[in-house]
Order: sequence, then C-alpha cells, then structure tokens
Amino acid sequence: MTMTTTSEKTVASDTVLECRGLSAGYAGAVVCRDLDITVRSGEVVALIGANGAGKSTTMLTVAGELEPISGSLSVLGSDRRASLSTLARRGLSYVTEERSVIMGLTAAENLRLAGVSADDACAVFPELRALLRRPAGLMSGGEQQMLTLARALARNPKLLLADELSLGLAPQIVQRLLAVVRSAADERGVGVLLVEQHVRQVLTVADRVYVMRRGRMMLEGTAAEIGADLDAVQRAYLSAAGDTGSAGTGQFG
Repeated sequence: MTMTTTSEKTVASDTVLECRGLSAGYAGAVVCRDLDITVRSGEVVALIGANGAGKSTTMLTVAGELEPISGSLSVLGSDRRASLSTLARRGLSYVTEERSVIMGLTAAENLRLAGVSADDACAVFPELRALLRRPAGLMSGGEQQMLTLARALARNPKLLLADELSLGLAPQIVQRLLAVVRSAADERGVGVLLVEQHVRQVLTVADRVYVMRRGRMMLEGTAAEIGADLDAVQRAYLSAAGDTGSAGTGQFG
C-alpha cells in the first residue's frame, strides 16, 4: 500500500524533528530499524501501531533517553546526541505513557515543582483552576492528565512528544486532550509527535500519520489518506495477531 506524504494544510517550514534511517533499541539489541520521521513546527504527527510495534522505543530515543544505534537524528536543530534534560532546555516537552504527577502534592505544588505558573497552566486547561489545592492523588485520571499536559505546554515548547496521552481515559476526555494538542500546534506553532491508541480520534487532529509494525515504518500519509482506508490499515498493520512480543491492538472507537 502506498500513500503520498504531502500534508493537507500549509505548515511552517521549520523542522523540529528529523530521523533518517534511525535504528534504536536496548543494550545493542535493535527494536526499531530504518525509521524516517519528520515533524515541522505547527504540525501534529501521529505514530500508530499495535502494542509491541516499537512506538515507545522510538519516542524514548527521540527524547534522548535511549542512544540511537545507527542512522541520523536531529531534534530542535541539533544533530548531536543530547540528553532529555538538555533537549528540555532547548524546547522539548515529553509526556510519557506513565503519568508523572506526584500524588502527595497538590496540583499547584506539582506545577511549582516544575517551574510552571498556575496561571499559565490554567490558560491551557481552565478546568484546573478549581483543582489547584487538591492533591493529585485525589484527582481523576483525566484531571491528572490535564495537569500533566498543561505543565508540558505551559513551558512553551517547540516540540511536544506525547506517548499514549489517552491511556485508560474516557473518550470525551481524550477528545478534550487532543483538542488542546491541536490548539497548541495551530496557535503556538508547537510541533507534535503523538503516540495514540484511539486511532479514529487522533485522525481528527493529526496532519500526518506514520504506521509502525514490528519495529519498521510500514506506511505514511496524511490523516485523510489513512482514514479513507482505515479498515485496510487496521487489518494489515494495526492488529497484533502474529506479532512476536505484541500484547493487544489499537482502539478504533
């Protein structure tokens, strides 16, 4: 299956992430091979695939948590391999698949610990204003993820990496989170690479989509192109059946 890679909308020419022939893994064992990924300012790019496809390994490598095994990787204009802390200073925000709020601290304390003002966070999610004094451990999963995403975006990043932002959350919360991600790209020019299990929902906010299977990039195209043939994409690439090390499938609702 072949699809074009031209975005449906005009995006800024600035490239904030570029991988060419990137291979990545753990302790020298290759998990992902020959990946080509580009993200530009103001663009939301979705990375989808069955569990075990290598999406999180890719994100960890881009974020500087894993050393690339081979290939080239440029993040925020730097071709040198840099740590997550260094990339964060240059304008990277990374939302991992595990929520990183400290449960014993209030929402306001979590923000202060991250060096983010409550006003800036509440500008992203006004719903947080009423929750600032609440311990994060007493917030719902959706509220915790709003706090996490608000904290990431309030830093005014140039590149946002978000790994399974909607994991375990109700569809209406997922829609709210993805809408804020889309707004950050449109209004602030943030480049976004988004791993997401709610495929149909992410297609409503993404500009382009990469589809992974067994550690390789199998398909790329605009969200409209992927969505137009989603059933075939699901059968060919998004089912974990037969994938060694996979444990589940993407969600399509």
